[in-house]
Amino acid sequence: MYDWIIAGAGFTGATVAERIATQLGQRVLLVDRRSHIGGNAYDHYDAAGVLIHAYGPHIFHTNSDRVWTYLQQFSDWTPYFHRVRAIIDGREAPIPFNLDTIEAVFPAGLAAKYIDALLAQYRFGERVPILKLMERSEPLLRDLGAYVYEKVFRNYTQKQWGFGPEELSPAVTARVPILVSRDDRYFQDRYQAMPTRGYTALIANMLRHEKISLMLQTSFEDARQAFPKARVLYTGPIDEYFGCKFGRLPYRSLDLRWRTLDKEQAQSTPVINYPEEFAFTRITEMKQLTGQVSPKTSLVAEHPCAYEPGRNEPYYPIPRDETRALYALYEEEARKTAGVIFAGRLGSYQYLNMDQAVGAALAVFEKKIRNDGEGD
Repeated sequence: MYDWIIAGAGFTGATVAERIATQLGQRVLLVDRRSHIGGNAYDHYDAAGVLIHAYGPHIFHTNSDRVWTYLQQFSDWTPYFHRVRAIIDGREAPIPFNLDTIEAVFPAGLAAKYIDALLAQYRFGERVPILKLMERSEPLLRDLGAYVYEKVFRNYTQKQWGFGPEELSPAVTARVPILVSRDDRYFQDRYQAMPTRGYTALIANMLRHEKISLMLQTSFEDARQAFPKARVLYTGPIDEYFGCKFGRLPYRSLDLRWRTLDKEQAQSTPVINYPEEFAFTRITEMKQLTGQVSPKTSLVAEHPCAYEPGRNEPYYPIPRDETRALYALYEEEARKTAGVIFAGRLGSYQYLNMDQAVGAALAVFEKKIRNDGEGD
């Protein structure tokens, strides 16, 4: 007999399962329809012996002391500072767009004018959203913002989301800055590292407890039928739980195209973005993420596509006003559903990074499980 059924063995499900088992001593049945734990963070060794992230690159970074301290229990960590370059007008340049990028893509005289204009208006180290630049009265800053919008953001956004920037939530554009510095790290978070033995090993350690049982290639519906009195944490798509009664929530998915090369390194940086003419958005060289030493290297090109149930995986909730309004209908339905908690990227229809998923899962445990007898 189980106290809880948790649907989904990704970061959200594993975190809540670990907390219930270790803090409350209750029995948890963790089920996943796939053949592995880890959700979309699942990694494994490919035929060439290269550790790959099976669902595309996952880079851990956080400013949360709580999340960082919590995850230290389950893995050793290797410091890793993510760096990305993009092909812009045929030149390879750092992303986010910074002072070095300006010097890489513009003639020296014009680059100096752009840099002087930025430093005259903004503090060194400041992150300036490109739409803010495009609203400035200074012609140089407006022109620079328009260039970045056109060359780096517009086409990439169209490929990634299937919509133009003007059709998406303003929060999407707000995440694309010009960085007034020469810091070429993609993230500036306090903690940046990779689990030394990979994400699958990390999550396996989270689940290594006598009160946690794991069943893979198992549907949530079958588990629910077998243990109808157990409370539920559901991390699958919230619309599918309710039979898509209000309509199907849209997601973007990825068509991942892998190749292995008989060489030690293929790219100058772990990720190279292709915002312009190519159908794919980026290519990742896995060894550069993990630090693995190998005579061969495996790379993956990401071709964004629509989510089609039964054919591919739902990766990204689409940030549009229409989709948030549709989700609100399911959110209200969830509030009325006794004994079930909805969480995670799919359960809450939010684009959560790994650290955000762990932080949200810890909050769910504290607020809805430990301190709330009903948990509704």
